Amino acid sequence: MSSLWRLGLVLALCWLPTAARADDQAMLNRAIAGAVRQFDAARPGLGQQLFGVDVSRYGEALHQRRFSGGAWAGETRLALRIRTKPSGSCSRYAAFVRLPPEDGTLLLVLCPQFFTPGADDLRVLTILHEMVHVVTGRGECQAMAFTARIEMLATGAFTPVDEYWRASKCASTEYRLP
Repeated sequence: MSSLWRLGLVLALCWLPTAARADDQAMLNRAIAGAVRQFDAARPGLGQQLFGVDVSRYGEALHQRRFSGGAWAGETRLALRIRTKPSGSCSRYAAFVRLPPEDGTLLLVLCPQFFTPGADDLRVLTILHEMVHVVTGRGECQAMAFTARIEMLATGAFTPVDEYWRASKCASTEYRLP
């Protein structure tokens, strides 16, 4: 094997993960931008607090990746981490938030499933959903209800979550879907 061919192979192998990371980053950026657009469109109809979520703090966290108050004392920063292997919690979820914050930082982990091609709308919903956990640290029913309300106000419809709603026993909570 010629050394030029070997160099070409090494460069190609080094480029592939970088290209995949760039694609993942572009998908993440689109998801965040879509989540911001939906939140901003829904904001006038959310009030100051909805389902125990402080709407201003939620907006700060979504727009600026930092906020003060909510479930956490002091200023909290949000860090994003992309995982490439479906291990641990990534074997079950598309994304999750590591709670509680460490040194004032919450980590939002984005799993391989988050980057499934053709799932742009679900990525937006996942960001909206996980941001509830970022601000409140609370459970799934609250996050599903808040996210569905944003989506309904922004688009006129919301994504059905019936199976997950039932599995989480949300009908027995104070949270309601639109």
